[in-house]
Amino acid sequence: MREVPADTWHDAVVAVRADGYDWFDWLGCTDEIGVSDELRVVLSLRRLDEPGAPELLLACRVPRSAARLASVRDVFAGAAWHEREAAEEFGVEFVGGDRRRLLLDVGSAPAPLRKDEVLAARTAEPWPGAKEPGESDAGAGTAGAASPSRRRMVPPGVPAPEVWGDRDPQAPAPDPAEVAAAVTGGRVRRRAR
Repeated sequence: MREVPADTWHDAVVAVRADGYDWFDWLGCTDEIGVSDELRVVLSLRRLDEPGAPELLLACRVPRSAARLASVRDVFAGAAWHEREAAEEFGVEFVGGDRRRLLLDVGSAPAPLRKDEVLAARTAEPWPGAKEPGESDAGAGTAGAASPSRRRMVPPGVPAPEVWGDRDPQAPAPDPAEVAAAVTGGRVRRRAR
């Protein structure tokens, strides 16, 4: 993976295309919360003149607070859809790109795939990832409910109550690393006593 500074992103993409990487594969984004306060945009390109050549990955980091990057849709037309998806799901602004909504309604969360975005629907609905029939909060107290001694697991994307939900309103905002650690799935749900 080749790291490219944000201010030279567009020029780097033009240069690698001139070097023979002229087939656009995909463009994606990841949230680096817990590691750094950045989002990483990755572009995958391939050479068609050398069938066995490995893909070239260009990566660029942009700050979460000002996630702006030059659009490369003028270099690779196929990048337009991928940029719109990253803009909508992660809140990255692609300067010179298409700003129309692609997947989500206008009133939906501004960046639902950022790790610090609370997935409220998962806290309000029974988790469909239950391990056995009847194992969910909705089935509690019924004949099909799980044993009270069974540990209940929290689904991915639901932060711990200490980070979100039962948090003291006077407390300072949680640290991004604390949020990242709190939204990992598979931890045991603590019961209120």
